[in-house]
Amino acid sequence: MKKVAIIGAGLLGRVTALNLLENEELELTIYEKAGYDGEGAAASTAAGMLAPFAEMETAESVILEHGMRSIKLWPTLLEKIGIPEAYQQTGSIITAHPQDQAELDRFISTLHTKVPAAEGIKTLDNRALVELEPSLRHHTQAYHLYAEGQVNSAMFVETSTQYLLDHPRVTWYENHPIDEGLSDIDTFNATHGTDFDWIFDTRGLGAKAEMPDLRGVRGEVFWLDAPEVDISRPTRLMHPRYKIYIVPRANHRFVIGATEIESEDKSPMSVRSSLELLSAVYSMHPSFAEARIVKTKTDCRPSLEDNLPRIEQHKGLTRINGLYRHGYLLAPAIVEEALNTGIRKSA
Repeated sequence: MKKVAIIGAGLLGRVTALNLLENEELELTIYEKAGYDGEGAAASTAAGMLAPFAEMETAESVILEHGMRSIKLWPTLLEKIGIPEAYQQTGSIITAHPQDQAELDRFISTLHTKVPAAEGIKTLDNRALVELEPSLRHHTQAYHLYAEGQVNSAMFVETSTQYLLDHPRVTWYENHPIDEGLSDIDTFNATHGTDFDWIFDTRGLGAKAEMPDLRGVRGEVFWLDAPEVDISRPTRLMHPRYKIYIVPRANHRFVIGATEIESEDKSPMSVRSSLELLSAVYSMHPSFAEARIVKTKTDCRPSLEDNLPRIEQHKGLTRINGLYRHGYLLAPAIVEEALNTGIRKSA
């Protein structure tokens, strides 16, 4: 059996582990600085949106390409751990208030210019919108980004934790940070007295010493219970200053986000962010006025200078980082690429 270490059990670490377990000749050891529950990782804060088209206003084409690949890979990953219901692909809705219609028109124009496949995106008048999402009847125009979807991030984190803890070829050490010896496999093995055959560094912001241009981008979200709201698809509201999203969960629970602040501060949500997000969601649907705030969450997205993901291959070590605001959208495709150019190629 070959021994593989995964340093960091966030989204990338979990997706890497699930892929590696397909090889029955590998034993995995996971080192995580926080607890098993994943609360210390951005994966537990993210809404899990699979929105490659919606990101193309400011993103590079590589985001679309990897995003579309991830959309194909997610169902197999979720079925593997027994939660196929955590995946949804019924498209997403993007809309704007009348005074911000120019923002929406500009976005769609940019999308059509960048992505030929965007020609298939449907314009929805009020009648067509009501057929898809009756709760949005007070919006006059929207677009249906038909290829998009979501992963229930909370369900994925909880279930993948239990799956990996129960797996006979996985050893997982919680509250066990690894902060040194990660330049190559020989240095790591010598520093830690181990004999791994390959190492994956998926520490996110924990890898700043090895990746000097790594930075955190603060994001904040609300979880709301809104019994009177029946939105069934991820929905975005265009706005001159921010792009709010509403992501539905079971039993009328919604994830509302997200701010994007150049800061590594993980303190509780600010008053300003609270006012902006809650005012925007109320303007999206007036019944959110009676919603109950279940939880607020704050975390920092690991981001590189160009806001694009990066795979680094060293001697016996693969480093994956920089998913920025595209974690769930990119993780399966980026891990697939890393494995194809790293451990699988050397095997």
